Amino acid sequence: MKIGIIGLGKMGYNIALNLISHNHTVVANDVNQENVKSIIKDGAIGVDSKKKLIEELSTNDRKVIWLMVPAGKPVDFVIYEILPMLSEGDIIIDGGNSNYKATLIRYEELKKHGVHLLDCGTSGGISGALEGVCTMIGGDKEIFEYCEPIFRDISVKDGYLYTGKTGSGHFVKMIHNGIEYGMMQAMAEGFEVLHKSNYDIDYGKVSKLWNNGSVIQGCLMELMEQAFLKDKNLDEIKGIINSSGEAKWTVETALDLEVPVPVISMSLFMRYRSLEEDTFAGKVVSVLRNGFGGHDVIKAEK
Repeated sequence: MKIGIIGLGKMGYNIALNLISHNHTVVANDVNQENVKSIIKDGAIGVDSKKKLIEELSTNDRKVIWLMVPAGKPVDFVIYEILPMLSEGDIIIDGGNSNYKATLIRYEELKKHGVHLLDCGTSGGISGALEGVCTMIGGDKEIFEYCEPIFRDISVKDGYLYTGKTGSGHFVKMIHNGIEYGMMQAMAEGFEVLHKSNYDIDYGKVSKLWNNGSVIQGCLMELMEQAFLKDKNLDEIKGIINSSGEAKWTVETALDLEVPVPVISMSLFMRYRSLEEDTFAGKVVSVLRNGFGGHDVIKAEK
């Protein structure tokens, strides 16, 4: 299938490579022309404008454009820039961490023009984007079924799911990220207790141990092991953790639904606290976020 990709950041670039490796033709555009030049070398059709991207896709029965741009206004800007160039039946896939409420609004607006929207929650981090992601997709079922080969190809085995009507994909991903916050915070607190104890603990070896047969093994613990191998005590970074919004939306939704979420709520508040106080727990969460998503870390002053 011929697919347009708008947004060649850490995730978008690797999704493009993933698609290319599965014999899809990728037409790619990004505000950073160096990324476009680079993806051309990796086998994509790189274009320097969204207009040229749409033109390249015009030979398709219906155009499919995957957006991997930051959530919020950037998504709206891209949609309204390309919308006049789209035809009835064309499909936009929003693969970013958009708020599901914004997705519902965009769906209704695009529907007026006969353009379809799929909301795709995308998990697995940078390596997953390249080697096999986990995708949760909401939208009209007929449109999902048309695009299903895309999701099947780029996802790990059993790693994609049609979650239902519009907004459900981004909603499920929002809850996923809220859970992720709580899991990382629990790991951070545990390692901080180890750090402040009187024992001479090798955190890298403990991480490796826990990731082999224990009930808390998993990709986050694997990332933790890798981080400690590079920086034994995480001395090179500050424990400052930025928040990208999904946990806040999860807590707000839980309040609306009157569902208690104390762990997710507290993990969110601890991120706010990290902006005021440098802690070892903050270092752990910061390095984990960098490990799976390439999020920036704040370097410690030497």
